[in-house]
Amino acid sequence: MSEYAIYVGCVIANRFPYIEAASRKVMDKLGIKVADIPEFGCCPDPTGFQCIDQKTWMALAARNLCVAEETNKDILTFCNGCFETLKTVNTELKNDGHHLKEVNEILSKIGKQFKGTINVYHLLEILYNKIGTEAIQKAVTKKMDGLKVATFYGCHYGRPNYILQFDDPLRPESLDRIVEATGANSLEYLKKYQCCGSGISGYSEEAQTAMLESKLKQIDRVGADVLVVVCPACFTQFEMNQGKVNKAFNTDYKIPTLYFTEFLALAFGEKPDDLGLKFHRVKLKSLLERI
Repeated sequence: MSEYAIYVGCVIANRFPYIEAASRKVMDKLGIKVADIPEFGCCPDPTGFQCIDQKTWMALAARNLCVAEETNKDILTFCNGCFETLKTVNTELKNDGHHLKEVNEILSKIGKQFKGTINVYHLLEILYNKIGTEAIQKAVTKKMDGLKVATFYGCHYGRPNYILQFDDPLRPESLDRIVEATGANSLEYLKKYQCCGSGISGYSEEAQTAMLESKLKQIDRVGADVLVVVCPACFTQFEMNQGKVNKAFNTDYKIPTLYFTEFLALAFGEKPDDLGLKFHRVKLKSLLERI
């Protein structure tokens, strides 16, 4: 398999380094080769920044794409936001001559030029399409048999579909199939594909908390042992704000939340201490005892 330029992103690298550790262990286990590129910068964020100044947003993303082009490596990321930004700009500049000219004029000031020679992939896309669930099943050393898992993809995982072109944008299934490859049972639940509320955190904390409570209610209702997510913003919402929901709604949610690479790393036999699971705010003791 070819070597990818790994793009960790800002949120994971700065707030959740244990997610990065789990992701690297999973990639090592499955033979996915990656190279660290120190010159990478912020992607940047696919929503807020783009709404303020699209040209600057595209130029910053294009600079990262140029850095990858210089290494002749496709980009591999496990952050939904980074995936959407980098793949959207990569696609846009390959197909829109006006934007390409504008962005390359900006890039020329730092001696770079976008050429459109590389592609951008999400790690889950590589796991599902290139590694495959059979290979993942063979790598499992700690069967998750009987474990009830609620999955959550987040808003930016497969949308806009005409650009990202991976999985069904309305009813994705790649994470569910990978979870099932570990022996666990992937659950269906109401509001599974609805936003967790993270995106409006800077606008209305009350609405954000209400949206999260409505998700937690449905996940709790189906008796999930753990929630497995793909997006670091969603991870932040579920992991950090359950206490806020409990205070606002007089509830007692304590739903363990794992990033999808943490879940896979556990199934591959990695020790919880080596994954930094002790740093989770919602404690995982009961889940780990069950596993």
